Amino acid sequence: MIDEKMAPYGALLLRVSMGLLFLMHGLYLKVFAFGMTGVGHYFNSLGLPGWFAWVVLLYETIGGLALILGVYTRWVAVFLGVHLLFAAYLGHGANGWAFTAKGGGYEYPVFWAIACFTLALIGSGAYSLKSDAR
Repeated sequence: MIDEKMAPYGALLLRVSMGLLFLMHGLYLKVFAFGMTGVGHYFNSLGLPGWFAWVVLLYETIGGLALILGVYTRWVAVFLGVHLLFAAYLGHGANGWAFTAKGGGYEYPVFWAIACFTLALIGSGAYSLKSDAR
């Protein structure tokens, strides 16, 4: 049974926390921790063009802000969920399951993708700027 009174606040908590995580993953991790040159080299090692790191930084940042504000939540969550499945496969697949594996396993991005798809299914919740009600 879904608690119709509290469920919108659960969706809000999920939406805002995931938005903050995407901002931290995009801005902090890529720009400040690894540096965009380092991230570009990592993308090259995966067979992707180095400039694509900037594209990923841009959509993780914009996507994170969209989630926090509750703008096109369902679409953004689906897009970022698919992105995370690619990240799990390309960036972490060879490292094994556990997130504690050297280079990080695919456990964390797969779980994060599931959270994105869950948010896409339940909607933006309370205090969203653009309601995504059907």
